[in-house]
Amino acid sequence: MPTKKISVLLVDDSAVVRQVLMAILSDTPDIHVMGAASDPIFAMDKLAREWPDVIVLDVEMPRMDGITFLKKIMSERPTPVVICSSLTQKGAETSLQALSAGAVEIITKPTTGLKNFLIESAAELVAAIRAAANSNVRNLGKRSASPAPLPAPAGKLTADAILPAASGHAMAQTTERIVAIGTSTGGTQALEAVLKALPRVCPGIVIVQHMPEKFTASFAERLNSICAIEVREARNNDRILPGLALIAPGGKHLIVTRSGAYYHAQVIDGPQVNRHRPSVDVLFRSVAKFAGKNATGIIMTGMGDDGARGLKEMLDAGAATVAQDEASCVVFGMPKEAIKLNAAQRVMPLEHIHQAILNG
Repeated sequence: MPTKKISVLLVDDSAVVRQVLMAILSDTPDIHVMGAASDPIFAMDKLAREWPDVIVLDVEMPRMDGITFLKKIMSERPTPVVICSSLTQKGAETSLQALSAGAVEIITKPTTGLKNFLIESAAELVAAIRAAANSNVRNLGKRSASPAPLPAPAGKLTADAILPAASGHAMAQTTERIVAIGTSTGGTQALEAVLKALPRVCPGIVIVQHMPEKFTASFAERLNSICAIEVREARNNDRILPGLALIAPGGKHLIVTRSGAYYHAQVIDGPQVNRHRPSVDVLFRSVAKFAGKNATGIIMTGMGDDGARGLKEMLDAGAATVAQDEASCVVFGMPKEAIKLNAAQRVMPLEHIHQAILNG
């Protein structure tokens, strides 16, 4: 019996974007483009006749902006939405509003060289649509199907490309404890829930959230405005302090180092690891290497397996390890892979994860 195709509606005011995306998706065997609309008003006409599995949505459009349309969709009939937004500071802030309103993923598009960029980013777009189709949109209407597996590209790199694995144990325990968190699809909402629940006094936190360049600074600023703790984008040589959460900049790896009793963040270049930069595996390996039993590792909602092996390395180095449970994940991929490796000592719902940060 043939597998049902993922039905997709494209909503973008750019005729070039609609044309290129339709061509890309029409060549993907498990995706069916049910239509395209130049703005939300035209999209609503199409939705009155047929409802898609996934909506690919621009945010800056005439007649009705993407945020207003998204909120309308989520209030009437929650549907997985992938944001396709310009790679600008303004676009980043607007797209983060969309993620907060319930969008599943962001695909960025530049202001120039658009057609070639979209063609080169076809695999990323298809992966995002597949993940969205199998996601729990804000934990409503959970789907039973598993995400379509993605073929591993040739030359897929591990954390070995950035730094060697820990040999032996990290330095002796200190009074300073740190927490490393890794997340991807659905992580913006999950991180908001976790960090907002923390009191001002808590262990220092380092975070990898898979997110494009230009988005992480706006994301950190937004979290900082609503949390008791300080949240900001990591800078090279930042000291990891209690009551501070550092988020890896998009397009850079984040690693933890140690000088005496103090931990510092290092922001470095390097190749993609597990298709990502920043990579959760890279962060977790560095924490295993330099913090060991002084750390807690937490892997949360996300597509793929980035972070699973790194969490196991943290566990082997003596760290406490936690995976988010399936029921509270938007996409269970990353925690599921960590659990399969026996890397997670505990599996817990999103609303309890802040307790693991406070109590170890």
